[in-house]
Amino acid sequence: MAISATVIRAKISIADMTRHYYQDHHLTLAQHPSENENRLMIRLLAFAINAQEDLQFTKGLSTSDEPEIWLKDLTDTIELWIELGLPDESRLKKAANRSKHSILYCYDEKSFDPWFKKMESKLPKKKMDIFKINDEDAKNLESLYARALDLQINIDESEIMITDNNTHKTINISVVKVN
Repeated sequence: MAISATVIRAKISIADMTRHYYQDHHLTLAQHPSENENRLMIRLLAFAINAQEDLQFTKGLSTSDEPEIWLKDLTDTIELWIELGLPDESRLKKAANRSKHSILYCYDEKSFDPWFKKMESKLPKKKMDIFKINDEDAKNLESLYARALDLQINIDESEIMITDNNTHKTINISVVKVN
């Protein structure tokens, strides 16, 4: 018998002072059986950082033809492709070729440097921004995990403050490459 996805309900109130975006989002996320809590929370964070009206989660891990999150226009053109982790070269090329812009959020510090050394010359030269979340911040984010989330997310440049009813966490995103 196959293990089914876990349904996560999230209410996130975003105050992004950098982009002047202030909005509440009521989201339903499917946590794939192979997706750990850390990765799901990073996926939610990536959504919050890039939030806009038509931004959507995709099937994610269950399909190789879609990113984790995307923004499509009315003609079905992919405006924004958001990827997580340390993907292979073909995945990065697909992101750059199929979208107008792509963003990669990397995590797992000990694997990042060898991956980046190997991939740096193969990275798309245009249309891709790369950011890194350090292990301590990823663990702080994971500590907020629950099947029903109610989060206030304040974004100011690369510093993100996330608050639930009991805790307050600060997450910093490092810029690796921006086009």
